[in-house]
Amino acid sequence: MSIRSQAEFEKLRAIGKIVRQALDQTAAAVRPGITTKELDEIGARVLAQNGAESAPPKVYGFPGALCISVNEEAIHGIPAERVIQSGDLVKLDLVAEKDGFYADAAVTVRAGHVSVTADALARCAARAFYQALRSARAGNRVHEIGRVVERETQRSGFQVMRDLCGHGVGRTIHEPPSVPNYHEPRLRTRLTEGLVITIEPIISAGNGRGILQPDRWTIRTADGSLSAHYEHTVVVTKDEPILLTAA
Repeated sequence: MSIRSQAEFEKLRAIGKIVRQALDQTAAAVRPGITTKELDEIGARVLAQNGAESAPPKVYGFPGALCISVNEEAIHGIPAERVIQSGDLVKLDLVAEKDGFYADAAVTVRAGHVSVTADALARCAARAFYQALRSARAGNRVHEIGRVVERETQRSGFQVMRDLCGHGVGRTIHEPPSVPNYHEPRLRTRLTEGLVITIEPIISAGNGRGILQPDRWTIRTADGSLSAHYEHTVVVTKDEPILLTAA
């Protein structure tokens, strides 16, 4: 969506803050021995306390409040009885809605002592996001974001998962435009002032290809390599972009 009034902006900011609070409290609980279902319950409780709802169950029928993906699972992992182990990379991805407005964010959390590769991968996803954020200005083309994400990811020795990308958001979960994590110069769409998008590097330590699992939700890396995910909801302006889901 494109923000057209201060009232819309304030409602987006409000749901962005709730998403941040839910993710922070869930991330703080990530530790060896906890289940992904227990983590999901923490996030869902924060949403309920703030009068918000998880969006994926509402829009798509997803069976959980958060998408919780572990290690080779890249996105859309279903919360269940899986027990988190020391060394796991845990991706927490949350889209929530309140008063008809949606915000979306994700973080990769290290459980216990992780490998050098796992730590570097998680750091790379966040670093690629913040570098790409500089390109999220009115007048720039959407492919400039992907160029930066891909460049930083490859420079660090990893690969973007090209089938997974950012998107517009605001009045529902997925809106135009698509925001790829790689350089696609044929995408000539220009970013406009007030446009609300997600920027979300989803990267892997392997070849970057993904495969849908039998549950019809979870996408994991095809080669079983580790993956990482980092995301914020962003408002495009003529100057510095505004992070709606930051602390």
